[in-house]
Amino acid sequence: MSAKLPSGPLTGLSVIVTRARAQSSGLVRLLAEAGALAVEVPGIEIVDPADKGLALAEALGRLGDNEWIVFTSANAVEACWRRLDATAPFAGIKVAAIGAATAAALLARGVAADLVPADYVAESLVESFPSPKAGEGSVLLPCAAGAREVLATGLRAKGWRVEVVEAYRTVGPPPDKAAARTGAEADVITFTSSSAVTGYLDLAGLDGVPPVVACIGPVTARTALEAGLEVEVVAKVHTAAGLVAALVEWARGRPTPRGPK
Repeated sequence: MSAKLPSGPLTGLSVIVTRARAQSSGLVRLLAEAGALAVEVPGIEIVDPADKGLALAEALGRLGDNEWIVFTSANAVEACWRRLDATAPFAGIKVAAIGAATAAALLARGVAADLVPADYVAESLVESFPSPKAGEGSVLLPCAAGAREVLATGLRAKGWRVEVVEAYRTVGPPPDKAAARTGAEADVITFTSSSAVTGYLDLAGLDGVPPVVACIGPVTARTALEAGLEVEVVAKVHTAAGLVAALVEWARGRPTPRGPK
């Protein structure tokens, strides 16, 4: 899938979108509105947990035992909703979302998050999270397999009992020479998660990375740097819109289109 508008601050630039195909439409649209040619080369795919969601369903069945449920991605929201059978699942339970996109996914399902941190990273969520009353309390944390442990560790340090349950997995496609050629011919590549970085590199290799790397936030940027990439753009607001805004700012300051493809 690709999309293009005739003019805009990103006109003349081809931009690789590495998000899972089911999630990429919003970013593709925003890039197109800015004039870019957005080319989807998914570096990851979202799949069920290894146990097909049995542990998640069991944890959601005793959701009322918790004071909080914390969502770290829209994927976790989607995974939970497919296994919830209550019309008001979070009645009496507070809900935290790591960022605006996750909060929006909740709101689309009729749930307003009680807590969204100022910065959309785990460290900020830990900092803004309250301490448990009477020195104890329970938090359910549905997340991706292999997710960073910063959030669970930080909440436990504050005195919370945290149950981490696998809600979904991200898997990468096999190496693809065509994808590597597509990436090598593009101007910019966007990464919206650490798993997208590793998945894309497994798919296309370092030679399949365009000259400009743009990341949605510092955690993703750190993964890219550790993988040997040079990161030129890091969004200040860690959303798809924030990523496109950062690219627009970069392009206005350093217009470097390669010309017609």
